[in-house]
Amino acid sequence: MSALPQRVHAWWRRLLSGHRAGAAGRPELERWVVLDVETSGLDVSRDSLLAIAAVALRVDWARGRLDITLGDSFEVQLLHGVGEQRQRAGLEPAAALQALADFVQSSPLLAFRSGFDEGLIGRHCQQHLGRRLTNPWLDLESLCALTQGGVPARSLDDWLQHFGIECAQRHQAAADALAESELLLRIWPALSRQCRGWDDAARLAGHRRWLRD
Repeated sequence: MSALPQRVHAWWRRLLSGHRAGAAGRPELERWVVLDVETSGLDVSRDSLLAIAAVALRVDWARGRLDITLGDSFEVQLLHGVGEQRQRAGLEPAAALQALADFVQSSPLLAFRSGFDEGLIGRHCQQHLGRRLTNPWLDLESLCALTQGGVPARSLDDWLQHFGIECAQRHQAAADALAESELLLRIWPALSRQCRGWDDAARLAGHRRWLRD
């Protein structure tokens, strides 16, 4: 497992506790986390988590900037259901999920078609930790569709191709999480014109769900 060093966690806590507030009292500096999983299948209610990876982003609303912070990243393999070589580098599910919780802390989470990741992680956390993560989630697919009107893209591969983003190894959690972070960077100019904080982005994504319904 590669995880964020404790001193960087402490730095983030100091930085976020001292953030400036905008005129409406909203924080101008936020830490978002883009997350991706590897699984044994596509059934949220039955399949197993094999690996989880996450990349943090520094969102500076005052300057209108979004930056990927590669030094603030996370990757873990879970022992069950993986090959023998990867098992040697893995953790028991409870330890892996606790490590994830320690990494994300209270940061909001994003994933492409996030309902799948949220459901699978939630079920495993409930099973192995006795609780679910309480972090808010956002669907990156919805943000792409709402900020890039007219683009005939649906799958993650479609969006990566549209923006010319290369993924080192598709369906590998760490590579996919980085590619999704780069995708968020590409839509950021349009997103930041419409939003001034996480709550605004959540409302925007909620509008996408309303349109689908």
